[in-house]
Parts: sequence; C-alpha cells; structure tokens
Amino acid sequence: MKIKILSLLVLSFFVFNATWAINLNKGTDTLHAAALKPFGRTIINAAKKLELISSAAHFGFKFSGDSCVIFADVPDAWAHNYLQYEIDGVYQNRIRIDGKKPGPVIIKAAGNGEHTIWIYKATEAHTGAIVIGDIVAKKAKAISVAKAPLIEFIGNSITCGAAADDSEYPCGTGDYHDQHNAYMAYGPRVARKLGANYLMSSVSGIGIYRVWNADGPSMPDVYENLDFHVDSKQKWNFNTYSPKIVSIALGTNDFSTGDGKSVRSPFDNEVFVTRYVKFIQLIKSKYPKAQIAVLSSPMVKGAQQEVFEKLLMEIKNHVDALYPKDKEVKTFFFKPMDPHGCTSHPSVADHEILANELYPFYQAMLK
Repeated sequence: MKIKILSLLVLSFFVFNATWAINLNKGTDTLHAAALKPFGRTIINAAKKLELISSAAHFGFKFSGDSCVIFADVPDAWAHNYLQYEIDGVYQNRIRIDGKKPGPVIIKAAGNGEHTIWIYKATEAHTGAIVIGDIVAKKAKAISVAKAPLIEFIGNSITCGAAADDSEYPCGTGDYHDQHNAYMAYGPRVARKLGANYLMSSVSGIGIYRVWNADGPSMPDVYENLDFHVDSKQKWNFNTYSPKIVSIALGTNDFSTGDGKSVRSPFDNEVFVTRYVKFIQLIKSKYPKAQIAVLSSPMVKGAQQEVFEKLLMEIKNHVDALYPKDKEVKTFFFKPMDPHGCTSHPSVADHEILANELYPFYQAMLK
C-alpha cells in the first residue's frame, strides 16, 4: 500500500511539473541545477540535480520580473527539510520542503526589475540532502560567491544553528530540525560581517572523542566523509576549497553528562587532548596553509569551563611545538551564556551575541 501511494506521489510530481512547464509565461529561462555555482558540501547527483548537504550550503542566481520558480525536493517522500533565502541582500524566511507534497517553490520579488537571490540549506547534513532541480524565471542566470577569505566552521549543534529558531515551531513541538536556522548561526553571521565566505562542517551532538550520550562516532571519525555519516562511502574532496581559517568548536558534548540512560564514563583529559591534537594534524594535512583556531563553549561553565580552557591551551602548545614554522594556533574563550533557544541551545538572538564576541578575534586573524 505504501509503495502504491509513493508511486502516485511521484506520478503527481511529474504531472505537476509538466503543468508548470506548459503554463509558464513566455520569455522565461530555465536554469538547470548543473549550471549552478554552489558553495558548501554539495554534489551533482546522477540525475544532474544539485544536492545541498552541509549546513548553510548555498547558491545564488539573478532573474528579472516579479517572481521565480525553484523545483526542490527531498529524497524521502515521508520526510521534510528546510531552505531559507535572501533577496536583494535582505534575509526573508525559511521554506519547508515536504516530500509528501512535491512541487515548485515560488518566490515573489518586489517589482519587475533585476533581482539577486541566495538560497541556503537551513538544516545540517544529518537531516538529509535537499535536491534542487530546475530554476525558472526571466533572464535566470547563476552567480558565484564573491572572492573573499574563507572560514571553515567545525562544530556541533551550536555551530549548526540547531534549536535556535522557534518562530514556526515552539520548543518541544515538531521534529528536531524544525527549529534549525543555519543562516542565523554565529558562523555565517560573523562571516557576513567580516565580508568572508564560510563553510559549515557541523553535526549535532558530536564531540572530539565522543558524542553527547555515547562513545562515538566523533568528529574525527566522520569529518572526511561527504555527509558526516560514519558509514558513508563518498568522501569529501578537500581540494574544493582552501580556507584561510579553520575554526574548531568542539568539546561541549565531550563534557556532557549524557542522557541519564546510557553509561557515561568520567571526562578523560588525556584522551581529549590526544584526539584533539590528532584531529588538528588531520586538518593540517588537508589544508597546510590554513590557520587553526580552537574555541571553547558558551554552554560549558564553572569548574568544567576552567578545565576546558586549560586543555585548549595545552592543545595549542602541543600543536605549536609540532609545527614551529606554521602560524600559531589561536584560542578563543566564550563568555558563559544562559541560552534562550530550545533544549538549552542558543537562540537566534543569542547567536548574534556570539558572532559579535567573535568578530574582533577573526578580524585580527584575517589581517
């Protein structure tokens, strides 16, 4: 029965698309996914469609007229995901992409002139890919991100912008990713303020040697995989980008006391330092010219905060000794925060505070 319903959904999707193709106004252009110039962890799949994978993976295009049509879908007909967008430099909102209701996304613009639009993935890699097909609009033309220094942000749910936006789904309702807002996370925000490009490599619940309620897989176990899944067969091509700064914000989940159900061993200082140093060595093997920054966490407080900061300094000293000719590792310690998002995460407003804290730190590094 489920297969039959799924078949009908797929059929209705193609019929709907065909109807749109017939009814589109004369003079429109079709911009195919393979012609887009995306930024972030993405792939062009076998069907020649663009898959947005990592948090805040994005692409841009120009068009004329008062609207454009984007064909977007999710691989699982029973799932949903979120895009978000800005038009003519102004952020708008999130767009729900529902596998049960396939169809085009229509974006309206103010006026009939030329417009510039950027589309972002609002959610993280583990939420699944969002598949972009054709874009239909008058004078539709793909554009590239401007040339600028690149910062790669490696981290956990905080870096993802998870549980930050309860404007549509109040905390405690919907699915976990219903409150994701990668565009408004601290990394993209501070990068935009700096005029820098950004690459998001983040996974909710992950740490440097364990996750929030289990022993793994940790970030070093999944970092080289395209979608950050431990069993992924597709590797990420690290030659795609060359970041000037690689910013690592891991440790919150290593310090976690767990879910109260699984057995949780005490935090191990030595393992934390060893795994962190090895992870930085892995990053340096991928990006020999990048400068490394290690960040604490606004969620780790009190005695744990003191231990965390001390260990980050130890990690910095280890790495600096191993690579005496490289630029030194930079450390940044967040001010403790009482978060206002869901499940003790920073809210959209909190992320602005974090971005403002980080701005002079990254600004000095970029100089």
